[in-house]
Amino acid sequence: MEKKRLVIVGAGVSGLTVCKHLLELGCQPTVFEADTMLGGVWARALACTKLQTPRYLYKYTDFPWPESVTEEFPSHRQVVAYLDAYARHFGVLGCVRFGHRVVGMEYHGVGEQAMAAWEEWAGNGQAFGSGAGEWQLSVADADGHVETHKADFVVLCIGMFSGVPDIPTFPAGKGPEVFDRQVIHSMDYAKMGTSKAKEMIRGKRVTVVGYMKSALDIAAECAEVNGTAHPCTMVVRTKHWIVPDYSVWGINGKNFILNRFSELLIHKPGEGLLLSILATLLTPLRWAFYKLAESYYSIPMKKHGMVPDHSLFQALAAATIAITPKDHYKRLEEGSIVLKKAKTFSFCKEGVLVEGEPSPVKSDVVIFGTGFKGDEKIKDMFTSEYFRNVAIGSESTIVPLYRECINPKIPQLAVIGFSDTLSNMYASDIRAKWLARFLDGSFRLPNVAAMQKDVLEWEKYMKRYCGRYFRRSSIMVLNTWYNDQLCRDMGCNPRRKKGFFSELFEVYVPGDYANLLSNSKSKGL
Repeated sequence: MEKKRLVIVGAGVSGLTVCKHLLELGCQPTVFEADTMLGGVWARALACTKLQTPRYLYKYTDFPWPESVTEEFPSHRQVVAYLDAYARHFGVLGCVRFGHRVVGMEYHGVGEQAMAAWEEWAGNGQAFGSGAGEWQLSVADADGHVETHKADFVVLCIGMFSGVPDIPTFPAGKGPEVFDRQVIHSMDYAKMGTSKAKEMIRGKRVTVVGYMKSALDIAAECAEVNGTAHPCTMVVRTKHWIVPDYSVWGINGKNFILNRFSELLIHKPGEGLLLSILATLLTPLRWAFYKLAESYYSIPMKKHGMVPDHSLFQALAAATIAITPKDHYKRLEEGSIVLKKAKTFSFCKEGVLVEGEPSPVKSDVVIFGTGFKGDEKIKDMFTSEYFRNVAIGSESTIVPLYRECINPKIPQLAVIGFSDTLSNMYASDIRAKWLARFLDGSFRLPNVAAMQKDVLEWEKYMKRYCGRYFRRSSIMVLNTWYNDQLCRDMGCNPRRKKGFFSELFEVYVPGDYANLLSNSKSKGL
């Protein structure tokens, strides 16, 4: 293993933990990070951005938050400081080459026809295949000089929420090109830094398109800077469940969404007949709880006509739920934020034409808070049409990743950090443990057909519960079920609690997996 050439792309939440676990195997991976600092999406977050996940869930399994951080939802600066401390503590920084962007990847040594015919992943189901193939990565430095780096295994840790902006399309003559002034994406706004961004919006009529985390944070910042003198307009095409916290009528909702009992109420991939019957019988209980939760969370939403058309459960299953920014509804009341609800909109010379509005929303700046195309970012890593075609599936399928890590048709490569869940940090940490055991030869992958069948089972689950957001590959409401699969692959006991009732009703947290590998059947450790 120490002689294998391992490359990690990205030094964010996922890349750091993958590097840490590979170092523990005795490897010396190279981490290419396009930015000049670590942290991924957190490195360029807005000043007002906070965690959407409680602190006790958003951490690595074996690295606690410092005692000085007491907030339930730490700020982005606190998250970046935590990531930096983690990287320094485990010696990760020495592996990172900042300012180096991977601009393309090619696989050499095995022809595409031969690869397509493989019945076993990489030819033999093992991490490095037969040894005949290798990846060649084109890496550009800050000056644009491109070098080729060879790797026996590549781990893509490039995330879902950066890189390729998801910008709406418009008919000819109705897009941003007809607008006289500035149009940017939230990604560009965040890159400006706090002082420059605030100066850009000061005294301006800002229109924000979207109603999820980035859009809400930008609108909050605009309201803070401009107040009611220059209200920020939000164009809302889809109403979302924006909640103050995870408590419902004084009951902590985590006890109903983050334990094994809650997962008994849901049909699961590969569950078997007994669990399937049980999920069917318990479905009314799940429905009743979420209706109760909707009755609580919708109270402030009703006043502004913002109750979503989809259920709270679907939003949670698809990870399209967000925490309400501080004073959001107060700002709606005072008029520093104005909502315009419409399925469609277009641009004109003066600003934005919103469906149903008699006059345009006059604007100086329009900011798209419309998210990212994380799947396209994976596709764009490859130069070969073969890999580009198989990398992300089609719009009618999920991104085909076995265990949310391995594409059955792409050898010697893993993707960590694409699938969404309540705590992407600890999810990536457990996946990194799994990947390290796989690279160490502790287990082999099933054959390609078996992996594809498993991917299809998860696709059915995601289409059933996540609606049109199935391509987010969210495992939020089946986090423990998913972790159980990784544990069994590694030869670890998935039952981490003490006693039947604790196992069934207590919430699983990162610390439950801290000593995960102490009883695993690792060959190399």
